[in-house]
Amino acid sequence: MAHSDRPDPRSRPSSGPRAPSGPRSSGGGRPRRARPEAEIADAALDALVAIENGRAADRVLKAAFDRRKWPPPARGRIARLVLGVCRHRAQIDWWLERGGCRPAPLARLGAALVLMGKADKGTLRKHLPHLPTPELRAIETMFDHTLDHPDQPPAVAANLPAWLMPHLKARFGERLLPEAAALCAEAGLDLRANTLKIGRDGAIAALAEDGVIAVPTPFSPVGLRVDGRPPLTRTRAWREGLVEVQDEASQLAALLVGARAGERVLDLCAGAGGKTLALAAAMANKGRLIATDADERRLNEAVARLRRAGVHNVARHAIGAEGDKWLSRQKGGFDRVLVDAPCTGTGTFRRNPDAKWRSSPEELAHLTALQARLLDRAADLVKPGGRLVYATCSILRAEDEDQIDAFLARRPDYRTVPLAEAWAATGSARPAPDDGPDFVARNLVLSPARHETDGFFAAVLERAAA
Repeated sequence: MAHSDRPDPRSRPSSGPRAPSGPRSSGGGRPRRARPEAEIADAALDALVAIENGRAADRVLKAAFDRRKWPPPARGRIARLVLGVCRHRAQIDWWLERGGCRPAPLARLGAALVLMGKADKGTLRKHLPHLPTPELRAIETMFDHTLDHPDQPPAVAANLPAWLMPHLKARFGERLLPEAAALCAEAGLDLRANTLKIGRDGAIAALAEDGVIAVPTPFSPVGLRVDGRPPLTRTRAWREGLVEVQDEASQLAALLVGARAGERVLDLCAGAGGKTLALAAAMANKGRLIATDADERRLNEAVARLRRAGVHNVARHAIGAEGDKWLSRQKGGFDRVLVDAPCTGTGTFRRNPDAKWRSSPEELAHLTALQARLLDRAADLVKPGGRLVYATCSILRAEDEDQIDAFLARRPDYRTVPLAEAWAATGSARPAPDDGPDFVARNLVLSPARHETDGFFAAVLERAAA
């Protein structure tokens, strides 16, 4: 985490003040406009400084693009630079330290241009014309090199925090390196066909009208995978609520809930409503679906999404502290409860590469305690014979299997529904995805390298009948 008493992270303290990036003049003449390359680099640098100070990359980039209406090619270049630095920060920092330079946003950006963009000295000067001498000297040692180097420690080569490596080894074993590489790659774009309005084939045809090519996802029967990064919000399919952005793993977790028309269903940690929308579609807009979250602002973000999707069986409720009175009155009141628990998000590092550098053992300890409390709270809300689905976008056993094992020890009135049995609720024509030849199919376990989805975990638990 960045602290307010740290020096400006754009550069080393010894490098002197950074020259202004705006219009410049030589003498008393007319100000010279910065080169396009320098303008793009300046925007990327500003974003990297904000991220270094603890802001999320997606929000930083959105704010930057809202402030200035960059053309799409420039937006793409800025985003690739910023997210590229976030993805490969460990390797970039290793090269900078090897060159005797303290890692900081300005130095990282310059190193990324060379190691990832193959920039030569002239190209580097076009992008960063006022790069201080210490940074320049360190970066010059990287010419003709790539990010990889045989001397890099495993965590550096994997671009992951060192503290996470034992956890990932416990999850993946001999598959650790390809899974780490997949976590560092860019994620594709998955959509969900909104079956309240259209089927998957119809959604594919509607997207094609606007030149967006989509194909069915392998596991989710309502999933679409899109080629590239098209301007989705300009399509009729998006405007009319025929499709919604949702990774295939998240779609499968919602389908495993098995929510049916006419039931009473609770989405306990609904956030901005991604899985709420999927549950409403599974219920055909019939029955009662309640979306709750501790963050009322995020719940309010769901309103426009629900309206666009044509959902009208959802009620929203912001829950307060541990003793929320509304929840206390709902004991035994739901056929299905989904706990999409707050987690480290280790399975989504492809989409949120900056998040891995904010993660910590302390955060994991805090979250696992919170997850256990949420499971215990949710367990009392399920009717006898009803089902509780616990899901995370984490690939850490401490947040996944360990939580379920501890919960079942506390709650003997619950059992794990085997994945093969629960999978029928998804409607998929394919068998449930496995996790290798020795996989015991108790729970859904997905990973980027094996399944081309976000890393995800879901357990289906059933309460004993009265």
